[in-house]
Amino acid sequence: MDPALLDLRPILTVAIRRRLNRFVVSVEHKGKMRRAHINNTGRLEQFLVPGRTGFGLFPPRPGATDMRLFAVADGNAAAVIDTQLQMRAFERSVEAGLIPWLKGYTSFKRHAPQEHSRIDYRWEGAGAPLWLEAKSAVLRQGERAMYPDCPSLRGQRHIRTLTALAQAGGRAAILFIAALPRVNAFSPHRAADPVLSDLLKQAAASGVGLHAIGMYFDPGDAAVRLYAADLPVKWPDASAS
Repeated sequence: MDPALLDLRPILTVAIRRRLNRFVVSVEHKGKMRRAHINNTGRLEQFLVPGRTGFGLFPPRPGATDMRLFAVADGNAAAVIDTQLQMRAFERSVEAGLIPWLKGYTSFKRHAPQEHSRIDYRWEGAGAPLWLEAKSAVLRQGERAMYPDCPSLRGQRHIRTLTALAQAGGRAAILFIAALPRVNAFSPHRAADPVLSDLLKQAAASGVGLHAIGMYFDPGDAAVRLYAADLPVKWPDASAS
């Protein structure tokens, strides 16, 4: 069985109705309409579909929404759309020694400043520090996960920062979290942001490591599970959309 990274019980099972704005989705729970918070600013058009089953968590304190929508059904499992949970699960997988390309790194600092950006992680413990930016890849195209699902100026800025760092002799990498059940590779989504796709190629040529991992939410036992510690990163065909 795939290793469990997070136990999220208790959970709420809901039916998605519509996205109200960037951060709020209307859902139905036990016959009543509720407001659910989301923290993923991507379009998520494959998942925020009326009638689709979603999974929520009670908020830590009362607020403007009734719950936090963190996953959406995808086949027999669910995609983790919550970016904070994706990163918590990734950190747990490193702590458990499950990520081979991070062997030797033992501690990290979150949101580390670098030039005019903040990079998600600065990992320590294996010689020179590793600057690592994590991106949520929850767009599915066949058996591949893709990023981004819309143009991302922020993503472009992070890639440029890491490319400059690598060119100056530092260690830098980008992690794509394919939080979708059973994909077999990651690819940049050139149709959504051709500039970002070109920047990724330049980054790789400059020594920035490109990595991907695969995870999903298992509604049966409310666990986020890791199924791929090192997914292949494949460049899309020139004609791919």
